[in-house]
Amino acid sequence: MIDTIGTDIPEGEERLRLDVEDGIGVLTLCRPAKLNAWSWESTRQLGLFADRVRFDESIRVVLLRAEGRAFCAGIDVTAPGGAITGRSGSERTRNYYEGLRWAHERFAAFARLPQPVVAAVQGYCLGFGFELALMADIRLAAGDAVFALPEARIGVAVDAGGDLRIAREAGAGWAKYLALTGRRLDAATAERLHLVQMVVGQAELAEASHGVAVEIAANAPLAVQGIKRDVDTYADAGLAAALDRTAMTAALTLTSDDSREGYAAKGARRVPRFEGK
Repeated sequence: MIDTIGTDIPEGEERLRLDVEDGIGVLTLCRPAKLNAWSWESTRQLGLFADRVRFDESIRVVLLRAEGRAFCAGIDVTAPGGAITGRSGSERTRNYYEGLRWAHERFAAFARLPQPVVAAVQGYCLGFGFELALMADIRLAAGDAVFALPEARIGVAVDAGGDLRIAREAGAGWAKYLALTGRRLDAATAERLHLVQMVVGQAELAEASHGVAVEIAANAPLAVQGIKRDVDTYADAGLAAALDRTAMTAALTLTSDDSREGYAAKGARRVPRFEGK
């Protein structure tokens, strides 16, 4: 089950790491052996770090980065406590719905930080990884970055609002095209669709993203935070209600027979047979 009480991060269980230097809070996904795959525990830790950053006057900008060859390859299906249970199908759906609402609150704490967030993306940026990157204010990508929302291919809905954020940035048609097909985007196409603001060589990603963070950190904090808040107020109009609908849609699909078939088919490397139930 989800740990909604703990506020510590046990040694060896770190999913993220925060380092602060010269006004920049560098938040690093630090599970490269797992391609930084995401879990409920990752969500808990993201919320803890968001709370730490929020009132830290020494942090003027957050640089979101990842160790290894991937930014985040999606959900870690092997993580402990990954599946939510219930005594009936209805209770399990209710528990998923509340779990997803809890997760959305942690994501909102991160996405709505007063400090701007600059994301540096390399390699696989799939499923939740793509959704996490879309929570950043500015995204830079290496030329090898690959983006996708493949959830429908395993029978579940996009559950953290990534499709909604694509609709905001690129339009509803592209959001539906990507989320309904699960197709992958290369970095150049993501830039053309305004899903990333800059594409650089893989060797230049760290320096380029750090340089953007340095520029932001050098500006007046009250002005920077006000600009972020004003733009988000306009861009995110209606997002809260849409995310609640997203949580229910995801809960229903995560407890469906189709999702069980989708995960089983993926594990067996075969084509799934969905029946709409």
